[in-house]
Amino acid sequence: MARINLLPWREERRKQRQQEFYALLGAVALAAGGVVLLVTLFLNSQISLQNERIARLQQEIKVLDERILKIEELDRTRARLLQRKAIIEELQASRSQMVHLFDELVRTIPEGVRLESIKQAGATLTLDGHAQSNARVSAYMRSLDASPWMKNPDLQIVKADDDNPQARYTFTLRITLENPLDTGDGEGAGAGVEAAAGGAQ
Repeated sequence: MARINLLPWREERRKQRQQEFYALLGAVALAAGGVVLLVTLFLNSQISLQNERIARLQQEIKVLDERILKIEELDRTRARLLQRKAIIEELQASRSQMVHLFDELVRTIPEGVRLESIKQAGATLTLDGHAQSNARVSAYMRSLDASPWMKNPDLQIVKADDDNPQARYTFTLRITLENPLDTGDGEGAGAGVEAAAGGAQ
């Protein structure tokens, strides 16, 4: 005997399709969730790697900053040493100049002139002394001007000294120091020098 299914076959097929659709939708949702999870894990690993790189760079920057500070300190030390070296070289040059200077002072002083004091400030030398006459002072100035180590004698003061019959005039001379052995400005020692000069006649 034949059996007849009286259930609506279309309704059954619709339900089957809905079940298949929901199953496929669930699979797609699971796949999308898996993809999102994988992408999230990948991005987190990249962020962690980038953070490690940044930390290493910051450490390297810190080391370089310390080295830069050391280099700057070395540069300052080098500048101080070069400055000291320049001062020492200048003093060495002025030492020989002082020898020539005193030799020239002895050689150029004429008879009847006596120096009381010598003062140096940079390249200017101030001479205080006594002379028997104005002519002696003039002769001394000509002698100084002829020296290669001293130029431009300038008479600041000359006055009569009635209390000293042997040296009747006191005078103050200023001269400019020169160093014929030096190709530079020849200023000599920068610091002032004071020396007492004995009487020379």
